[in-house]
Amino acid sequence: RKALNHELSKLFNEMWDMDVNRFMPGKDYTIELQGKAGDSATQDSAARHLFHSVNEERMKSIKTFATFISLLDNYESSTGVAEVVTPEEIAENNRFLDAILETEVMKRAHQYLVKKHLAEPNLTDFKSQLYDIWFQLYARKEGNRPDSCGFEHVFVGETRRGKQILGLHNWVQFYLQEKRNQIDYKGYVARKNKNRPDKDDQVLSLQFTWKGSVKPIGSTFIGVSPEFEFALYTIVFLLSEENVTGETVKIEEYELQIVVCHHGQHIGTAYPVLLGTDRE
Repeated sequence: RKALNHELSKLFNEMWDMDVNRFMPGKDYTIELQGKAGDSATQDSAARHLFHSVNEERMKSIKTFATFISLLDNYESSTGVAEVVTPEEIAENNRFLDAILETEVMKRAHQYLVKKHLAEPNLTDFKSQLYDIWFQLYARKEGNRPDSCGFEHVFVGETRRGKQILGLHNWVQFYLQEKRNQIDYKGYVARKNKNRPDKDDQVLSLQFTWKGSVKPIGSTFIGVSPEFEFALYTIVFLLSEENVTGETVKIEEYELQIVVCHHGQHIGTAYPVLLGTDRE
């Protein structure tokens, strides 16, 4: 594991503080952690949903959340099945990018990347760069049909041959799927130095089933805005040429590794790993 990256920690904390759209635990949402996830996925240590309540009125009233939610039904979750992108979906992608580019969080990310010569100062160019990194389709397996993109993998989730869950590292998607009884939360995964997470923790490691498959451990930010995650992962992606990169950062009280995998010029996956978890 890499040493703590102080420069990125400072930047990400600035962005965390700027994230006015972030949902606050106990105020904008409440969660019920219930039991600790078992070693076998057949064990269910949580009879109830993870999300007890979420202020959906606030969610719908914030442009970045509203435009983000409109993208969640644009994908076919099975890998190997070619994605069909309609003109309407392209327009939705653009509306989402326009909305996040108006936020202080994304402006700060853009400013940082320009300073590092990793992005063009022109906003239109930066937007095309983001579109390419996140929304350009590619094949998860060599030679297959274009069945995936960074956005789908990270924020929506995918399944492989009905046996494996890929991605799905976003709390809004988790909440909405749970509300439709598509996701079954099985319990939390503890950290070594903290046996039980608190209900106001904004990074959690979870176990859940979705579409008949199990995710033994998936970590996710809770409550943050779509622009915060987008900014964070884009920065880590552009800073590294490696196929898999992990930057150790401290955001608030959380020591995290931000893991980003490249799929050529696009994002393959991106997620936070809560350091000190039992199965790190």
